[in-house]
Amino acid sequence: MAELIGRGERSFSFEFFPPKDEAGEEQLWRAISALEPYRPTFVSVTYGAGGSTRDTTVRVTGRIARETSMTPMAHLTCVGHTREEIEAILDTYAEAGIRNIMALRGDPSGGPRAEWEATPGGLTYASELVELVHSRGQFRIGVAAFPEGHPSAASLDQDADVLVAKARAGAEFAVTQMFFRASDYFGLVERVRDRGVDLPILPGIMPILNLSAIRRQGELIGADVPTEIVDRISRYEGDKAAVRAEGIAVAAELCEELLAGGAPGLHFYTLNFSKATLEIFAALNITV
Repeated sequence: MAELIGRGERSFSFEFFPPKDEAGEEQLWRAISALEPYRPTFVSVTYGAGGSTRDTTVRVTGRIARETSMTPMAHLTCVGHTREEIEAILDTYAEAGIRNIMALRGDPSGGPRAEWEATPGGLTYASELVELVHSRGQFRIGVAAFPEGHPSAASLDQDADVLVAKARAGAEFAVTQMFFRASDYFGLVERVRDRGVDLPILPGIMPILNLSAIRRQGELIGADVPTEIVDRISRYEGDKAAVRAEGIAVAAELCEELLAGGAPGLHFYTLNFSKATLEIFAALNITV
């Protein structure tokens, strides 16, 4: 990421989650096959709460490394692990040929708004995890960023301080949570730059294909769906195809504004499907 952006190139990347069954696995690989021709900078694979999907995450990420041309990035969280267990997980990733880690504190079992409790013998902050991963010298590291602030942050300034601490611990770039106002993203970038840190921050894109589902998720992670977008999409309530089309249009417009304003690329939350991302690419005239 750092080298790519340093050359002035734009990054496109995709996030997947570990499938729960054979049908989900087939769907995941259909999405991977459809998106691979776009030559993403990386593809990330999420990591279940407390390591609940660890083995599947390792397996899927390793298969991407072996069987595709894409660079896989494995998620890793502090939740439910001691320092020694984290070291062992990193050993497993290294053995699988994985050299890129998305280092996250992770959410408590009660969700992102629940009170954080560190695992005895474990880590409390994402910056500590970044420092541990960085100390091994084997991995490139990405971290999470929050345009509207993490739900547990006291202020946007404190949230920016946390991101800067992760950069200074060894993170090379960040990927944001979903958001729907370009101004929130550019505000975050400005706060980080004001602190003397030139960390590349990729905007995370989640198209609205189901308004109620996105609003529920947004409430959990602290992402607001603006009234003007709700009104715009609600006009088509009851017509799934029209809601989807308008959601794709809204996402494409956000992407255009972000790229025009200097965002170094786009990171798509695919939910293991390729269609919505491909529709946004078509709207942006991004071709293979």
